[in-house]
Amino acid sequence: MTSTPFDSLRIGQGFDVHPFAPVGSDRVLVLGGVRFESGPALVGHSDADVIAHACIDALLGAAGLGDIGGLFPDTDPAYGGADSIALLALGVARVHDAGWRVINIDCTVIADEPKIAPHRAEMEQRLSATVEAPVAVKGKRTEGVAGLGGGIQCHAVALLTRFDQENLDQGNSEIAGQVEEGRSR
Repeated sequence: MTSTPFDSLRIGQGFDVHPFAPVGSDRVLVLGGVRFESGPALVGHSDADVIAHACIDALLGAAGLGDIGGLFPDTDPAYGGADSIALLALGVARVHDAGWRVINIDCTVIADEPKIAPHRAEMEQRLSATVEAPVAVKGKRTEGVAGLGGGIQCHAVALLTRFDQENLDQGNSEIAGQVEEGRSR
């Protein structure tokens, strides 16, 4: 099998969902590393940050390193109440150790509440700083579809590239050549 410039790229898909905590719970909602002081919180072993968890799954999947449950099992008391941004940083370190770096992550949060847009910039900044690459966060509502309002879910897609700069430069040159060739047709 011959190598192509795309051999230095990997894509991974991540997903996470957590139910809302009962009213009166002492938990705080955390999404994308941002704490929401009002509104319903989520139930989970860690801080239940569905955005950070979906990002971790996408990164680990792209790098061929399994999933979040394998790296941070919910049966391990060490991760009880853990800060998911810290877990994301550990996941990124594993990806780097495997020879990959993040190009970008795209996340879609599905929730009727809270509204994502007012907090989007802060979430994107916090997540991007942690993964050392752009992270986009979009919010979508369930539009009242029955059975989907009991929690929050997030889907994430991550794109990785080989960390080896020489191979990366060669791949980018080959891709640029293919683009130019396509333009001349």
